[in-house]
Amino acid sequence: MRKPTEQSAERSVPTSADVARLAGVSRATVSYVLNNAAAVRISEPTRRRVREAAEELGYVPHAAARSLRAGHSRMVLLPTAHVPIGPLYSQFFNELQWSLRRLDYTVVQYGSLGLEADEAARAWAELRPVAVVSLGQVQLTPQGVEILKRSGAKAVITLGSQRVEGAHALVMDQGRVGRVATEHLVEVGRRRIGVVVPEEPGLEMFAEPRLEGARQAVAGTGATVVALPLRYEEDSANELAGRWRALGLDAVFAYNDEYAMLLMRALQDAGISVPEETAVVGSDDLLLGRLLRPRLSTVQIDMVIGRHLAELVDGAVRDPESVPEARDLLASRVVRRESS
Repeated sequence: MRKPTEQSAERSVPTSADVARLAGVSRATVSYVLNNAAAVRISEPTRRRVREAAEELGYVPHAAARSLRAGHSRMVLLPTAHVPIGPLYSQFFNELQWSLRRLDYTVVQYGSLGLEADEAARAWAELRPVAVVSLGQVQLTPQGVEILKRSGAKAVITLGSQRVEGAHALVMDQGRVGRVATEHLVEVGRRRIGVVVPEEPGLEMFAEPRLEGARQAVAGTGATVVALPLRYEEDSANELAGRWRALGLDAVFAYNDEYAMLLMRALQDAGISVPEETAVVGSDDLLLGRLLRPRLSTVQIDMVIGRHLAELVDGAVRDPESVPEARDLLASRVVRRESS
């Protein structure tokens, strides 16, 4: 008696010709149906018959072969995040993936940890994606963009703090987040303002511009800004809270809502009242911040909507000769609640 593994090894791989025979149609019709070709009119009963035949046989199209025939893939490559990501980013990322999938793109996340600039671009190019959406974890260079385009990428889109030549750029003004938070604290009478700088690796690309924005906000006001390194750990927050009165701070912009909630709990445990002794402001406007007592003041950020970014990707793929453009993002405003 043959072993199951031997039987599996001998099992033939179903082909589009098998699907065509079972469905009673041509191989071209199978290709049109399974590749969702919108330019060819095929009746719904025929489409259903082809899909049922493919399902019965266990047939799926070969992505590489389809790419060779079309001259390009339908793969959109998204480098994975190197840093801790919060709920706001996760929501955006999920919406982007769903929207790209509805536009018939295959979304592939690429683990790029440890890769630098052009090295990352070469690694991505090996997969021959039709588009790359770099969300700021790797700082692409103009040379990296050229590497990707020479490999067949029709669209390269960057989401970061600055524009990259040759790529469509969504430019996020992180400095504005720190600036509007600190302006609010100055307006409500606070004069010695701490700004949390997360110690987690990778967050400096967001934290440093926010700190600089806070410093710009106090220029000429008589207020001062103090950088506060903080790990996202209870012990680190408790240690900082224990030094709070010695630091003489009367307010803090805590980088985002998660760090704000961590620090506010530690301050309250140390007997420091919020907002009477210390006003606290976060950012991202997370629901959990509204459930705290006192309710958390925050910077509400207008992130790009995932669906809009997916449409930008699709438009750039359809018109690869279009002039790369830059759009400014991260319009920010303070939502004042009880903590400030």
